[in-house]
Amino acid sequence: MQLDDRFVRELPGDVDGAPRPRQVRGAAWSKVSPTPVAKPRLMVAVPEVAALLDLTTADLESPEMVEVLAGNRVLPGMQPYAACYGGHQFGHWAGQLGDGRAITLGEVINTRGERWEMQLKGAGRTPYSRTADGRAVMRSSVRELVCSEAMFHLGVPTTRALSLVATGEDVIRDVMYSGDPRPEPGAIVCRVAPSFLRFGNFEIFASRDEIDLLRALADHTIRTHFPQLMAPHLGAPSRETYGAWLAEVSRRTAEMVMHWMRVGFVHGVMNTDNMSILGLTIDYGPYGWLEGYDPSWTPNTTDAGGRRYRYGHQPNVAWWNLQRLARALVPLVGDDVAILERALMTYGETLEAREAEMIANKVGLRALDVGAAGDDVPLVQELYELLEAFETDMTIFFRRLADVPSDPGDATDAALVATIEDAFYGEPPEDHRHRVAEWLRRYAARVRVDGTSDVDRRAKMNAVNPKYVCRNYLAQVAIDDAEKGDPGKVLALLDVLRRPYDDQPGKDEYAMKRPEWARHRVGCSMLSCSS
Repeated sequence: MQLDDRFVRELPGDVDGAPRPRQVRGAAWSKVSPTPVAKPRLMVAVPEVAALLDLTTADLESPEMVEVLAGNRVLPGMQPYAACYGGHQFGHWAGQLGDGRAITLGEVINTRGERWEMQLKGAGRTPYSRTADGRAVMRSSVRELVCSEAMFHLGVPTTRALSLVATGEDVIRDVMYSGDPRPEPGAIVCRVAPSFLRFGNFEIFASRDEIDLLRALADHTIRTHFPQLMAPHLGAPSRETYGAWLAEVSRRTAEMVMHWMRVGFVHGVMNTDNMSILGLTIDYGPYGWLEGYDPSWTPNTTDAGGRRYRYGHQPNVAWWNLQRLARALVPLVGDDVAILERALMTYGETLEAREAEMIANKVGLRALDVGAAGDDVPLVQELYELLEAFETDMTIFFRRLADVPSDPGDATDAALVATIEDAFYGEPPEDHRHRVAEWLRRYAARVRVDGTSDVDRRAKMNAVNPKYVCRNYLAQVAIDDAEKGDPGKVLALLDVLRRPYDDQPGKDEYAMKRPEWARHRVGCSMLSCSS
């Protein structure tokens, strides 16, 4: 495993080394060591992620690596640190935030020349922990590990998860902030990404007028992670380079968000400190998956009043966050702010194109017809109105829609609706069934216009509409056993989620809609930021 410390080498840091809470100025990172734990036990190792680091599962299971993954040992060449950043939280500037419970061990350069940052989440206090303990509980750690890997296999840009280690220590948490703190088993996830840099890393230096540090971080980021934007003959990025960089960040962000919308993922806490500069899904906190289709749903208890981070609002929030990033980059372009304004336009252009493509793929059309001769917009709009009018499972509905014949002939309402019947939560009234049947007839007629065979259409739809997603209740069932020391259900869930688009014999229990017992259970519906 070839270790590197480019981030630490190239950028100024705070080398105090003490984890005491403080305001850190003039530094992109703070030197800090993980706090050792009592009885580390490797619960889960993810072989595909180990391979990214040129490691095997056997390597991870060795006593030495278990100690590393638990934060009890630092290998030669590792220079652990916590990053300094700020952020807008729920629309308001929050000042310095930083890695309060995440510690980067170092960067790995694999045999393919790829750079991967290894970061422990839950490894103890840092200068950015404020009044917290820097630890993580088993439930939040399982959720991060399982969902990040599920998202990767769904084709969604994301950070990855290498391992889950039980610490052998309890952590005190008030799960729903109800005044009832209790001990819970602690855990540490080792997460992996090319970088964990986020919008807030740049915002903090702009807010403090630390422009030299802002420029140094931007230049480091472009050289390291966006080298294609650098002119080979120039030594430093120009104003145009910064504009091209923001345009690329905008494009990647739009791509990521449209993937979220495609699979029904709700991030839950899209603060600017949770927005990856690489366009990756980052920081799996109070996230959730749509069960019944509801664009106003948010999984975050803290967001229950304003619903800022609800499913249907995610594209708008990403746009707002990009504007905050652009504002932070203004000092790098001086008077030529039009460069940044043009760059931001990339977001809307990408979003519009990807949304049309996403919807066409989900319903099995060659392309959405939005011309005067045959406008598909009303057909799509009515579909989403129907899904919202009566509680209908989004994942199951789109998977079943692929089985609706393009030529239903004189099929009755009952026969047509039977194809998608198990997507309903409860028994819909007869008038709703009739509306659904009428829509399915219009849909079939539209499919016939394309001339695509039912076999080809089904294959196309099933390639973008997953059968298996990381449903909240499935994760909670796995958490229940993991908290007792048994990772079996976590491993089984991970295995199913590796092939989310395939029909997997004997695995139908993982494709069922949410059971009633999970409708209001903590961890299956609303979650707190401690989740």
